[in-house]
Amino acid sequence: MSKKGKISVPCLVVKFGGKSLADAPRIIRAAEAVAKEKAKGTKIAVVVSAMGGTTDSLLETATQACGNTLSGEELDDILSMGERTSARIFAAALKAQGVKCLYLDPFDPKWPMITDTAFNNAQPMTPLCEKLIREYVSPILEQGTVVVLPGFIGKTEDRKVTTMGRGGSDTTALILAQALPADQVILVTDVEGIMTADPKIIKKPRRIGGIDVNQLIGLADSGTKFIHQKALRYKVPSIDIKVIDHAKGDLKSEGTIIRGGLHSNSVTVERAYPSPAMMVTMVGTAISESPQILQEVFQQIRAARVPILGVSINHNSLILYLPENSPSELLEALHSTVVNYEQTLALAVRKNLAFIKVGGVGLEETPGIISKISQALYSEGINIFGIFTITSSVLVFVDLKHGEKAVELMQKSIRVKLN
Repeated sequence: MSKKGKISVPCLVVKFGGKSLADAPRIIRAAEAVAKEKAKGTKIAVVVSAMGGTTDSLLETATQACGNTLSGEELDDILSMGERTSARIFAAALKAQGVKCLYLDPFDPKWPMITDTAFNNAQPMTPLCEKLIREYVSPILEQGTVVVLPGFIGKTEDRKVTTMGRGGSDTTALILAQALPADQVILVTDVEGIMTADPKIIKKPRRIGGIDVNQLIGLADSGTKFIHQKALRYKVPSIDIKVIDHAKGDLKSEGTIIRGGLHSNSVTVERAYPSPAMMVTMVGTAISESPQILQEVFQQIRAARVPILGVSINHNSLILYLPENSPSELLEALHSTVVNYEQTLALAVRKNLAFIKVGGVGLEETPGIISKISQALYSEGINIFGIFTITSSVLVFVDLKHGEKAVELMQKSIRVKLN
């Protein structure tokens, strides 16, 4: 109930992916699903991607016909036609179902998605987008009209069409949801939800009923395409995302619920472990081909209840990054392993290391991050004793005495790169 005693009407943002709109039967099924939910009185804003394969086709054709003569602005205007055409067709399909709807185009005065001028990978000006959504889109929904927007595309303040790059349609949907605000975002895809593994690789994976967005980041990094990782920065904790299969033809069908919000939407550099770390190196021959050695090492660490901060395994060495305050008995046990196997020759320990983490959404899509970090530390004569990348993070180990300086230098280098 609202403050005035009126019943609160549910509000959904529904995003249809390209494969769910790939042909006429799928478009009809999608429109029927929206019509069915709209008949219940739900307020619905629809975001559509280009029909399956359209954007790639437009890009290939434009490139072959024009070579490298197209400007970013010209290319965006061409690529935007995929989503704009898809949205027009979908709005017409809704009207054929008897649904009152309104299609918004970038050249419409009520268009809400305003971006910067970085053509081909434009960034939404979120506060302005939200203001325009509340001003123009929300009243249309209140009147009982379904709004249909092409995703992926935006408009600069001087009315030039832009595209927002990979994940742009998801970004459109999530910004819409935050501004309205919506009760839920529904992503209609060609899978029944987020699976325990890629069905193209693993036989009979299971659908995950629910997952936290911070757990999801690692899967998105690995190339799973149910939602683009960059778009997740626009998810707010109060609005869940549901991933469903278009084949069900029902917006209420079961799928995977994505909950929560990201811990941080910006790139940060910080000490990842408060205490000093140490680097334990085992050298030998064909260590990576000796599962019994690896099993014994990790069993010893587990028995000591020591967290592994990092690990590097190659043919002739095993490097472990552990807390420096690990029990001395652990080092003795690891040394015993070295002595007991022919493949291992010696063990070395370097103490007094600082463990630093660079993290943030979209970090893995920013070329040259590791190079910038390395150059910044090299410029001050700071040696790197380990560097890893995992789930939108870069993990770095340096001498403890250089820890604070390293954080400062890395922060500066990241700001320069991202700006």
